[in-house]
Amino acid sequence: MELARIEKLVEKYFEGTTTTAEEKELRAYFSQDEVAPHLVAYRPMFRYFSEARKEKSEKEFRIKPGKRRNYAWLSVAATVAIAVGIWFSSRPSAEEKEALLAYQETVEALYMIGENLNKGTDKIEYLNEFEETKNKILPVENR
Repeated sequence: MELARIEKLVEKYFEGTTTTAEEKELRAYFSQDEVAPHLVAYRPMFRYFSEARKEKSEKEFRIKPGKRRNYAWLSVAATVAIAVGIWFSSRPSAEEKEALLAYQETVEALYMIGENLNKGTDKIEYLNEFEETKNKILPVENR
């Protein structure tokens, strides 16, 4: 086996992107006696995985035949519960209505303040015009 390929496969293995055939190739490589010195640290891990695959459970499991239950009613109940929850959550509570009213009144008050500030800035423009005209008529020294 080509060493560069094995190194790439080990990298892919730790990234979790190897296929089962590639993993089989890695197990075969690490089960050999001759492994590259810088890859010897991985040998016990791959040997463990090879041995673990051979283990079989000796405990016998039996599934008891029981009543087959129809869970259709459970899905209907869940649907009704979700619908009722959505219906109640879509209606605003008294506290939410009060908060919405306070928000609307705050917006109206801020709008009025903005209008009054805009009126004040119009007057400042007239003052600036007056100042420029005064500077043209009167010399700067006589102020």
